[in-house]
Amino acid sequence: MTQQTSGRADRVGVLVVGAGPTGLTLAIDLARRGVACHVVEATEERGVNPRCNTTSARSMEIFRRLGLADDIRRAGLPEDYPTSIHYRTTLRGEEIFRLDLPSAGDVLAGAGRDGWITPEPQHRISQLFLEPILERHASGLPGLTLERGTRLVELRQHEDHVEAVVETEGVRRTLRCAYVVGCDGAHSAVRRHLGIRYEGVDAIQRFVSTFVRSPELGRLAARDRAWTYWTYGRRPASMIAIDGDSLWLNHVTFAPDHDTEGEDPEQLLREAVGGPVEHEVLGVVRWTGRRLVAQRYQDGRVFLAGDAAHIWIPVGGFGMNAGIQDAATLGWMLAAVCHGWAPPALLTAYEQERKPVGEQFAQAVGSAARKSFADVSPDIHLSGPAGERARAELAERFAVTEPHRYSPDGFSFGYHYAGSPLVVGGADQAAISMGGYQDRAQAGFRLPHVWLEDGRSVFDVLGPDFTLVRTDPDVSVTPWTEAARELGIPLVVVDLPGDHDGRYPAALLLVRPDQHVAWMGGSDARPDELLHTVTGHLTVHQR
Repeated sequence: MTQQTSGRADRVGVLVVGAGPTGLTLAIDLARRGVACHVVEATEERGVNPRCNTTSARSMEIFRRLGLADDIRRAGLPEDYPTSIHYRTTLRGEEIFRLDLPSAGDVLAGAGRDGWITPEPQHRISQLFLEPILERHASGLPGLTLERGTRLVELRQHEDHVEAVVETEGVRRTLRCAYVVGCDGAHSAVRRHLGIRYEGVDAIQRFVSTFVRSPELGRLAARDRAWTYWTYGRRPASMIAIDGDSLWLNHVTFAPDHDTEGEDPEQLLREAVGGPVEHEVLGVVRWTGRRLVAQRYQDGRVFLAGDAAHIWIPVGGFGMNAGIQDAATLGWMLAAVCHGWAPPALLTAYEQERKPVGEQFAQAVGSAARKSFADVSPDIHLSGPAGERARAELAERFAVTEPHRYSPDGFSFGYHYAGSPLVVGGADQAAISMGGYQDRAQAGFRLPHVWLEDGRSVFDVLGPDFTLVRTDPDVSVTPWTEAARELGIPLVVVDLPGDHDGRYPAALLLVRPDQHVAWMGGSDARPDELLHTVTGHLTVHQR
């Protein structure tokens, strides 16, 4: 095929390669911060197979900041559909264990909100429904453009820009970009052009995932509705409700050395259901759960985010959600540099912050997967006392392994940047776990959520860039506002008098644009040095 080449070199601010959740979140964040960005996506249309089906609480907090959370919360399953997890021998068989979890309607109504540790609990929504919402919001933002059917062909880095050669319908053209971000998935063209490899475990588990339309499955589920049904026939399987009616995704797991090409998706569905069921197969994907992290997240003016930077077995949905966290971190950093209130050196902190988190997530997810996919005794299918005993023993195991897997607060609120050069006073911290986190402000961690007297979350009053939260009105903030003005660093001051149940144990908390605490302290601070440090200008060691 003869390639045509356009002679023009289009100028773009930030080029985002890939229009999945990570790329679209980054583009929306940049556009809302006034940074022009251009998104290219190789595929003409969105994928038809469901992928990630959970948006974590932390991702929902990020979407709340971007003005997307309510639209997302109202999409996916019907609002009255429970997000519970049921464990059964087969769908038609015996119940073993269950986790009863609220519906989106319960969350929207604020049921039990006084006890929430977040203003945005996690939401069960298929990527099939999430991506169109992100794309619709992206299309309405000034300075943001999206091209489908355009693939990256070549990258050429220069000292002050990147040339990206892209191709659309056989015509190639060159984009002159300030920065390029590869959000183009596990087979990332950006990562390939940079010569960056993954490192880690290439196969943890193999899967056959079958997407079906089956009103009969909907009727079976209606007897005791759940978002996911785990079944234990020949192989463990998870049957996920996509629309709360007739669309279902059946994931079946196999050992990493198993050849899944010989597995019949129709038979796998019968085994999970416990008998035949009328259905139409909409798609079948045979894939491998891995634990891989890119050697580097940055090369000059080019960055990696999302699956382009890390992939692992999808326990807890933390592939997509970690990508959304990547976008939240990289977005504010790129905007700060593009607007001139931070030096380009700030951008080196992206890898220093996000790569350790990716590596810890990979380890924790791999450990959780081994526990969740451990062998199950076939005795659970027996009738009589022997079967009841086997099911009771398995339920005891699930009571330990499953709650944190499906409400992984440690992953949402326990990851941190305590060792970052942009954080002052961060202490050595334990490794990230699914369940562990401290609901008390610490340098490098996400600011804990509290409800304010007017019903808003603290996140709703934070500024778009840096925010100085003052809990003691006797401490003067004038040195801070003057230093910020002299340095050209956007800073908003928010007064929150009181200790808020001990969550804010300092008179002053400097909060970054991504809602992580950059520093905590009192009136003895040197604001000019601190503001220089947290924006990448210099390093100090104040506590």
